[in-house]
Amino acid sequence: MAHIPDGVLSAPVLLTGAAASAGLLAIALRRLDWEALPQAAVLAAAFFVSSLISIPLGPSSVHLLLNGLMGVLLGWTAVPALFVALVLQAAFFGYGGIVVLGVNTLNIALPALLCAWALRPLLPRAGPRAVLGIGAAAGAGGVLLTALLVALSLGLSGEPFLPAARAVVLIYVPLAAVEALVTGTVLAFLRRVAPEMLPAPARSAT
Repeated sequence: MAHIPDGVLSAPVLLTGAAASAGLLAIALRRLDWEALPQAAVLAAAFFVSSLISIPLGPSSVHLLLNGLMGVLLGWTAVPALFVALVLQAAFFGYGGIVVLGVNTLNIALPALLCAWALRPLLPRAGPRAVLGIGAAAGAGGVLLTALLVALSLGLSGEPFLPAARAVVLIYVPLAAVEALVTGTVLAFLRRVAPEMLPAPARSAT
């Protein structure tokens, strides 16, 4: 349900989402970390594949988002990585849609950026337990923020969508717990075997 299909949202919501996503992409491309592109490609591929594996839950289905993980590892580079993956999913598998691409990008990329802003600076000097906690917070935070944005998109599109908006939030609570475990485990593993993939400590001004 994170991928809202075409023909559901109202025109004002679609236009607002498209404008906001275009703004995020413009900023992200100016701040693009070229050295992180190989890592971004791997994470975008993981997002692409994980979104194809859906688990039925109640009236809808859920799948791993990994946007919290991408946010803390990539920062602003997560935005174009997620956008490209969403374009490919819409083009090849019909997940979401072209008209609603801006809203879907915003709903998934903005939580990634918020996780990056709040949690990425904590990673460089975090110990093993702290890394696990940061990962758990990023995983759960990315999912819950996406659920809230999806619910908001549906709710603003008309009163008939309010029940679906409430259902989205409830359905994604169990996924947030799973994603917290997955993201925490991945970051703890990277810290142990490939610490160079984690954000480097900020250099102090001289």
